[in-house]
Amino acid sequence: MDLDIYDAVVVGGGPAGATAACDLANAGRRVMLLDRDGRIKPCGGAVPPRLLEDFDVPQSLLVARARSARMIAPSDRKVDMPVGEIGYVGMVDRDVFDEWLRVRAQNAGAERVTGVFERIERDETGSTVVYRRGRGAPEERICTKLVIGADGARSAVAKQNIPGAQNMKCVFAYHEIIKSPAETPEGFGGTRCDVFYQGKLSPDFYAWVFPHGDTASIGTGSAVKGFSLREAIKDLRSDMGLSDCETIRREGAPLPLKPLKCWDNGRDVILAGDAAGVVAPSSGEGIYYAMTGGRHVAGAANVFLATGDAKALGKARATFMKEHGKVFWILGMMQHFWYSSDKRRERFVAMCADKDVQELTWQAYMNKRLVRAKPLAHIKIFLKDCAHLLGLKPVAR
Repeated sequence: MDLDIYDAVVVGGGPAGATAACDLANAGRRVMLLDRDGRIKPCGGAVPPRLLEDFDVPQSLLVARARSARMIAPSDRKVDMPVGEIGYVGMVDRDVFDEWLRVRAQNAGAERVTGVFERIERDETGSTVVYRRGRGAPEERICTKLVIGADGARSAVAKQNIPGAQNMKCVFAYHEIIKSPAETPEGFGGTRCDVFYQGKLSPDFYAWVFPHGDTASIGTGSAVKGFSLREAIKDLRSDMGLSDCETIRREGAPLPLKPLKCWDNGRDVILAGDAAGVVAPSSGEGIYYAMTGGRHVAGAANVFLATGDAKALGKARATFMKEHGKVFWILGMMQHFWYSSDKRRERFVAMCADKDVQELTWQAYMNKRLVRAKPLAHIKIFLKDCAHLLGLKPVAR
């Protein structure tokens, strides 16, 4: 057996994996960060200001600050939702942002290695051995005390070690990064996020146009087999006057719909990020939750490494869900009901015109928790929501 043993091997260098690796390295643990070379995840790139504060991320990584969102209904009705004075929606380019996180983890002491995770085995002494393969290189054995699987929604680590992980339900997301014009007559704006709730662009999710300064992300997602994401984006670009803009790259990947019920195997493996299913339903927001989940995983891993008690690994999911589970449940119910037909999408966009809905939506987004300060506003929204749900409130056009 190799004598050189890592405390943790983190598989996947996205926001979750890089955050977990950085936190563990800062805690004095010997960490390997194993990541594929050159992969960029398709992502709108939206982050709340709280992410910059919680994870000490510099403002310089923001390529744009959106000051409003525009919700577009199937009828093409548009509802503007200005952020107001409470903040902004930050935009990052994932290729630059993720690499910055990996470099920070490396500077903290994590060892960066490029390669593909193959499998995990336990040798005759019970030690955990990770097998990885580099490009054109023979298979390599890596001995470790813990494996953190942060390798995406179709995680190989999860499939091999966590029962039920192979059945994770996903939306497949696809986007195109383009060079953005200053504006278009059809309505493209460089300081506004456009969100399209239209069945023709996504039968069960939504499509988006997000500004990234010199570039823009134009994407959509769906779990419906046979639905053409590329054709939907072609139509969206045409509708927004963006067909002639240069396409820089195209990317696609699955996004999980809900957190897995179990993140660890009770022994030597734990999941983080998309591998654990921590993408917010309804909104598809993943960067903040991935980094938050990565931090919870690192904390649980540190306790496990200090005590040898594998039960400590279960604390990561428990603490994450205590903090965010209620929000995920509410967003999941919203997606299940409001995204199911164009008639309901029309009413959902109409509801977004309500000032109480807008204020509490932005407060929840900025603070990443349900707003409790205005109970009367919650009651008003509940009553309005019921009216829309029952079809008692007419949809303004």
